[in-house]
Amino acid sequence: MKRVFLIVLDSFGIGEMADAAAYGDKGTNTIRSVSSSSYFHMPNMGKMGLFNIDGVTCGEKEKEPSAAIARMKEASKGKDTTIGHWEIAGIISKQPLPTYPDGFPQEVLDAFCEKTGRGILCNRPYSGTEVIKDYGEEHVKTGKLIVYTSADSVFQIAAHEDVVPVETLYEYCRAAREILQGKHGVGRVIARPFTGEAGGYVRTPRRHDFSLQPPGITMLDQLSGAGKDVISVGKIQDIFAGRGITEFTYTKGNEEGIEKTLAYLEKDFEGLCFVNLVDYDMLYGHRNDIDGYAKALAYFDGKLPEICGKLQKDDILMITADHGCDPGYTVSTDHSREHTPFIMYGENVAPGNFGTRETFADIGATILDYFGIRPEFEGTSMLYGGE
Repeated sequence: MKRVFLIVLDSFGIGEMADAAAYGDKGTNTIRSVSSSSYFHMPNMGKMGLFNIDGVTCGEKEKEPSAAIARMKEASKGKDTTIGHWEIAGIISKQPLPTYPDGFPQEVLDAFCEKTGRGILCNRPYSGTEVIKDYGEEHVKTGKLIVYTSADSVFQIAAHEDVVPVETLYEYCRAAREILQGKHGVGRVIARPFTGEAGGYVRTPRRHDFSLQPPGITMLDQLSGAGKDVISVGKIQDIFAGRGITEFTYTKGNEEGIEKTLAYLEKDFEGLCFVNLVDYDMLYGHRNDIDGYAKALAYFDGKLPEICGKLQKDDILMITADHGCDPGYTVSTDHSREHTPFIMYGENVAPGNFGTRETFADIGATILDYFGIRPEFEGTSMLYGGE
């Protein structure tokens, strides 16, 4: 019974790509910044070969890494969660998803207000914590929805749970998702509920993402179409709009995501368990919190022996990322255009270095190859033949 556990350390980039300057990200290097913290401690991933990956200059190189390793280039145009995960699963996006540095056009806002019967506040790029601080009180008084975006392709709606019940907020997001198609087809519409009193508003864990449907065939479609299990842990279900997924569970953070992954390691299934650990990005990268990022990585690394100890003979563990978010890059708190690491470990995996790969889609191709399925997308398997 073959199983693959694919864990995405959300935003764990390992150095700028050649075109990073075009994205405003020249000099970004998430792993380098995080390694400057006294809390950075990743001996287990180091033994697997993390610091042997092309371009990684921090950490001590392992003489005989226990895993297959590679540096991944993103072939898609973009640096966001949706684009990155889609490419891992086989979709190379030739055009970036639309972004709105000046806010959304009036035609979108008018259609949204008509659907919801409410006015809007903000309508510009904003920090999620700052926007409720600055607009929360007016929202509570007027009932207008806080609509904002970021450098990513997102339409975010913040609302106090006492003003707009969470299920109603989700309905508003579904309405926005219907509107935001075609040229305005943002990657995600995101519900951002919050609670509390003026001066102390806090976001709740009932966030929910409403993603654009993937525009092509993914490894998830092919796996489930072949009768394999495709299990989602974390926000994978939302990123792929549920398509190709046979079972899913949401999480409130990295620790719960790791615990649920450990639970799936003890269950019988054949196929893929696809995990997203979002805290690196959401809690630390976007907030320039180097120490927090380092502590979260150290926690995951400390759990690796337990994860590996539960792997069965025909299991493969894969660890990667979807983009960068350099917490030491003070020019911006946005995602960064970086290479990502790839580590593949298991009894059936021969350690070796696969160098620098041309696309994240090689990961999806490798997974399909393991199950004897030919990918219906660009991508080259790394199952055998590392140097």
